[in-house]
Amino acid sequence: METAPQASAPAPEVVGLGQPSYVWRFGLERRLSLVRRHVPLEDRRMLDIGCGVGTFVRRLGEFSSHVCGVDIDGERVRRGAQSVPGLAVAVSENLPFHDGAFDLVLLHEVLEHVRDDALTLREACRVTRPGGNVVIFCPNRLYPFETHGVFLGKRYVFGNIPLVNYLPDPWRRRFVPHVRAYTRGGLRRLLARLPARTVVHTCIWPGFDNLRARSGLASAVLRRVLYPLESTPLRNFGLSHFVILERKD
Repeated sequence: METAPQASAPAPEVVGLGQPSYVWRFGLERRLSLVRRHVPLEDRRMLDIGCGVGTFVRRLGEFSSHVCGVDIDGERVRRGAQSVPGLAVAVSENLPFHDGAFDLVLLHEVLEHVRDDALTLREACRVTRPGGNVVIFCPNRLYPFETHGVFLGKRYVFGNIPLVNYLPDPWRRRFVPHVRAYTRGGLRRLLARLPARTVVHTCIWPGFDNLRARSGLASAVLRRVLYPLESTPLRNFGLSHFVILERKD
């Protein structure tokens, strides 16, 4: 086996940071619309944990002037801060905000990447006021593809890898040591430890934005076929969990 590709392969902890959203596209707008069905955003104090370059912060800023974001990656924060105000470097397990500072806290596809997901959720609840909301999007273990790539030994393979998430936990961790995926039951057990009640817990299908760049027809067909399934038990095979919590008094 050649050693050069192995030496240049990224470490799991590097890949585990994930890739931030650089462009606001249909899939993100749809997710924002889903949030707005349940939670008002106008004039709310909002925090985006794992904000990357601030794509969501910028969009949320159209509803309120009290929006900020934090991310562990200083380079991403510096890049985003050139055009998006309110970004800062911080770790999700130790947020630099006082209790009840926000009306809404967003964790958009970030929970799977953090060092301690349980502590991150507790911190998110801590900085949310009583009656406020924590909004979570995170990977669904039953989705047929692992979208974060896999490690074959020391070699990282990027792409949508089929059926990896259906492997038993020890085997999955061997291929995907860099990112979590959650079953419905596992996520429920994690949320049950929090001082919050679950208002919404469902699963949603992808936006198919990358596919649309190659075939507008294919993406349109998949959206038309799969989105109605979100109202059926087949939603359990969607890409992401969508959860809204309400902070208890």
